Amino acid sequence: MEPGDGMSAQTIDLMLAGKRALVTGAGAGAGRAVAVWLARAGCAVVINDIDAASAADTAAMIDTAGGRAAVAVANVRVDAEVDAMIDACRGAFGGLDVAVNNVGMLAARHAASFLEMDGAYIRDIVEQNLIATALCCRAEAAAMVAQGTGGCIINVSSGESRRPAPDLAPYGAAKAGVNHLSRTLAYELGPHRIRVNTIAPGTMLTARVRAALSDDYIAALQASIPLRRMTEPDDLARLAVFLASDLARDVTGQFLLVDGGADLARNRPSRKPSET
Repeated sequence: MEPGDGMSAQTIDLMLAGKRALVTGAGAGAGRAVAVWLARAGCAVVINDIDAASAADTAAMIDTAGGRAAVAVANVRVDAEVDAMIDACRGAFGGLDVAVNNVGMLAARHAASFLEMDGAYIRDIVEQNLIATALCCRAEAAAMVAQGTGGCIINVSSGESRRPAPDLAPYGAAKAGVNHLSRTLAYELGPHRIRVNTIAPGTMLTARVRAALSDDYIAALQASIPLRRMTEPDDLARLAVFLASDLARDVTGQFLLVDGGADLARNRPSRKPSET
């Protein structure tokens, strides 16, 4: 059908009204953007963060805009706190339909090369990115299975999981583990009508990232991206809303990049130790 053949414009329903969502690490940055966008789409959202004040700020943003939000302060590296977070979802909104596991980190401190990383450093990175995501997935999936109404889990990964990641070896490996975990859970949880997907943002210039990178590196990185723009938190959030909706009802076990085409670039600049 060609434009003008009689089809009138219409609004496409994302079908998220009445859904109950959880976003981890939603006190700032991409997690906050995801939480706000899910609320705009009709979800009641539980805001998780380890920082109570940041979580409360995100919840206030949603409440002020007319949405519904609750706060669940928890360290998602601790089993008991993850379980308490899921209980908070039940207490606030009666259950859980959508979970976005956004918590992760590059590094708590800089190491210039893999040879300079000690065991504590490596364990910290893997635990924060892979183990925390696995703990959340287990608790979220158990809640969804108990409800018997299906659900959607979205795990946040990284483009560094798909390419060599100099200076970031444990991080890239942990995020690759998240990718594999997601595909396996998509297979295992499919019979329960629980979809599991992975999304991976390009470099986002959060305050922490901007402070770690030089202006020259940022300019070179942007020039190497096919769309010539850095990824923004809203870009990740828009994809999360789509995957959480019934528009993506047959999408599971997938890894989706939101990076402006950065993964395609052959001239991606290498980072200097002084810039990381």
